[in-house]
Amino acid sequence: MASTAEKYLKPEVIRQVSRLDLRAKFIVEGFISGLHASPFQGFSVEFSEHRKYTAGDNISDIDWAVFAKTDRFYIKKFQAETNLSGYLVMDLSGSMGYTYRQELTKFEYGVSLAAALGYLMIHQQDPVGLVAFDQQVRQSLAPKSKRTQLGNILSLLASLKPSGETSIARSLHQVAGMIRHRSLVMIFSDLLVEAEPVYKALHRLRHAGHDVIIFHILDEAEALFPFHGMLELEDNESDERLEVDADAIKADYLDEVAAFRAGYRKECAGARIDYVPLHTGMPFDKALMGYLHSRQSRG
Repeated sequence: MASTAEKYLKPEVIRQVSRLDLRAKFIVEGFISGLHASPFQGFSVEFSEHRKYTAGDNISDIDWAVFAKTDRFYIKKFQAETNLSGYLVMDLSGSMGYTYRQELTKFEYGVSLAAALGYLMIHQQDPVGLVAFDQQVRQSLAPKSKRTQLGNILSLLASLKPSGETSIARSLHQVAGMIRHRSLVMIFSDLLVEAEPVYKALHRLRHAGHDVIIFHILDEAEALFPFHGMLELEDNESDERLEVDADAIKADYLDEVAAFRAGYRKECAGARIDYVPLHTGMPFDKALMGYLHSRQSRG
């Protein structure tokens, strides 16, 4: 039977927790709890405070208590090795406010995930900040590692509302111009815009030396298309409506979604950007594992 912590990895459960700080805490605790029972046992130790021992490291830095538990050599990370600044970059577009039948909209799912990642980074004493955008950057918090920063981030996240149109590419170029030092840029968006300009903006971030993770969040219905019969579709940003036969277009629609994701997956792989495709019915640990792998590869 799943533990209480593991249950909080489920979007339908996290919705019942109104306070964002508790959501973040429960998601993280559930994630770490799940790691111990997975093939990634030991990653959670390395993830938070340790890294693997490598030739040339001082043997006196080995944490023997961890060795006793994992039968692996780890050494304590020093602050200089862990203080990569992070930016949580949140898409405020109207389309992010959509859900068909899930407990969380795409935006609420992204906010919950961003809160959890902020919680993780502050726990590791990594500076983390926040940027929110629609057609341009609307809100920002500079990265800090103080415990009080988490409250600032959660307060701003809780106040944000998705509405209107977006310009992801323009906003990411703005973000690239704002960041002065090598950072970890975590982007939360449905990416429902023309892809090529976004690719260029992502390349600019990479060329500046930043690590980039894209959490590509679709609604469960957008990803799986569980519709039948005649269906009226509405654009959340322009309010344009279109009536279609769901059964007639389903196969083509799913092919388009697969191609859409494959395009980002290929482009990101070529640029060494982490691409994490998600939908709002998926447990949060799927996304957090993408973040963990990113930190592992940088280590």
